[in-house]
Amino acid sequence: PVTFQLGSMAFAIAVLIGVPAGVIAAVKRGTAWDYLANAFSLTGISIPTFWLGIMLILLISVQLGWLPPSGYVSPAQDFWQSIRTTIMPAFVLGNAIAGVLMRHTRSAMLGALSQDYVRTARAKGLRPRTVILRHALGNALLPVVTLGALELGTLLSGAVLTEQVFSVPGFGKLVVDAVFNRDYPV
Repeated sequence: PVTFQLGSMAFAIAVLIGVPAGVIAAVKRGTAWDYLANAFSLTGISIPTFWLGIMLILLISVQLGWLPPSGYVSPAQDFWQSIRTTIMPAFVLGNAIAGVLMRHTRSAMLGALSQDYVRTARAKGLRPRTVILRHALGNALLPVVTLGALELGTLLSGAVLTEQVFSVPGFGKLVVDAVFNRDYPV
């Protein structure tokens, strides 16, 4: 349940960051927004999760004191404390997936925006927001949803490192402890 909560929060963060960033990058192609989104994507894909986790602990927990540096509290015990203890590991875990989703969303949106049905919708006089959100985004999300489902496996492998860095007692920590203790059945 701990890894499931962490993974679902990480996936929600990845979708909430990656898809809008990809749409904005495609709509504002060649502008500063496009370059900023691409830089975020490249950074998210390139930075190792353990290093990002350690840097966030130093900045957000130690320097600013906003969130606890490690541990886990069950949502049944204290819902808000549970959110506070899992938001930073979920961001670290979802960061790389957000970068991948952003790149694919941007690519799919660029393809959809050049299609005839989008030109027709614009020629009818529909508002640009309606054309982007209803006509282009709906069709562009099909490959992104498929990729998102495939990235769920990445969450499980990334949870091993992330749970170790943040001392979260989930599936990843269980696997690492089993390796160190030579617990072969696990």
